[in-house]
Amino acid sequence: MNLGPRWYVAHTYSGYENKVKANLDKIVENRGLGHLIFESVIPTELVTETNGDTSKTVEEKVFPSYVLIKMIMTDESWHVVRNITGVTGFVGPGSKPVPLTDEEVAAINLETHTERSAIEAGDIVDIIDGTFVGFSGKVESISPDGVNATVVISTAGRDLPVIMELKDIKKRKQ
Repeated sequence: MNLGPRWYVAHTYSGYENKVKANLDKIVENRGLGHLIFESVIPTELVTETNGDTSKTVEEKVFPSYVLIKMIMTDESWHVVRNITGVTGFVGPGSKPVPLTDEEVAAINLETHTERSAIEAGDIVDIIDGTFVGFSGKVESISPDGVNATVVISTAGRDLPVIMELKDIKKRKQ
């Protein structure tokens, strides 16, 4: 069962990731298990959501309901992790944990930052800049590069699709 220090994935109840990590870190410290369990990580990424002229950065879990643990798999370390409140088990067939491969570990980039718009297709938006400032409309689609949106504006009894930059529209508060 002992393959040296490897990364394993523990599955948790939804929303228990931080609690599981905190409990595991505390158990390792209290029981002196630093020689078996080296590190626990909840992969997250920073996401900047823009809505017109405002933007906010939030931290999102890359793999919700999972905690990555670098450990030497022994009966003792398995038992410690498996019996933490919120842990449902390890990823692997049956009760046999399978470590991540070196390629899988390398593919999990723990330092990422993504930008995306808070505006999605179907949202009602107000136009805050450009020719149609003061109008509102419904977002029909967003360009693949995430720069422009097609907004359908109702004017003079007709629907007019207009391509606008996302920075020129703001999602209407509901």
